Amino acid sequence: MAFHEIRFPASLSFGSVGGPERRTDIVTLASGFEERNTPWAHSRRRYDAGLGLRSLDDVETLIAFFEARQGQLIGFRWKDWSDFKSCTPSQDISDADQLIALGDRVTDRFQLTKSYRSGETTYARPIKKPVAGSVRVSVGGDPMRDGVDFTVDDASGTVRFNHPPDIGAEVRAGFEFDVPVRFDTELIRTSMSSFQAGEVPDVPVVEVRV
Repeated sequence: MAFHEIRFPASLSFGSVGGPERRTDIVTLASGFEERNTPWAHSRRRYDAGLGLRSLDDVETLIAFFEARQGQLIGFRWKDWSDFKSCTPSQDISDADQLIALGDRVTDRFQLTKSYRSGETTYARPIKKPVAGSVRVSVGGDPMRDGVDFTVDDASGTVRFNHPPDIGAEVRAGFEFDVPVRFDTELIRTSMSSFQAGEVPDVPVVEVRV
């Protein structure tokens, strides 16, 4: 799948709306009970970039970005302002934010993940597009040095250690991240008169699997 490691202008995504989407197949039985199943292991996020446009210059920036991605053809990075850190929005990133694995003295490569907890249930979301330079890692409570103890593949969200962590050692990480998306429309329809009247174009974007 074609993908450009470039972020949609964060100043434009700031005013957007959107969030996670789940797909559930529901069958109502003759008894009135339901059977519910999902074909998706992970949620998929959708946003509307049009609501972030505030000026005609913003529209020009959007059109240039759209043309450079050839519409829906090429994916890109998107900053979800409501969910872009390994910690809560009010906190600063730390190397203890997320437990991503336990060492076994064999495995030296781990996928970044972010866990969402509610009650006794936890959902682990793979993080495939960390922000370059933002990843902090600790093993067994000890901070690791980027480029010395580990390296990060910013295009896939994997952390590789020079030496596999010891058995049972907690591998934790903190990071900022983007969402891999593409435009979900072949057409951007706008005009100067409508924009000046307060009408903004619908510019849907949807998360892609990478």
